[in-house]
Amino acid sequence: MNPQSQSSMRSYTINCRMTREAASLERLCQVVRIRGFRIATMAVETAGEHLDIALTLEGTRPIAMLQSQLEKLHTVAEVALASGSVARSRSA
Repeated sequence: MNPQSQSSMRSYTINCRMTREAASLERLCQVVRIRGFRIATMAVETAGEHLDIALTLEGTRPIAMLQSQLEKLHTVAEVALASGSVARSRSA
């Protein structure tokens, strides 16, 4: 990765609650990849019939677009962008 592309990279933390269902995690990961983000960390906990997932993502695209796409998955109950999760590179 060249230095210029690194300077526009942003980091986001998303918390997602999904119904436990076969291949639901695979679909979530696929949407993240297709929308141009990279998963830096992923923590998954089982909570009854749900999965609580904390994702740290890196990418240059707007996070709202990814959040909207994740909310469209039928297994997703909730998607929340963690406050203060955006790390922006700004020129002085």
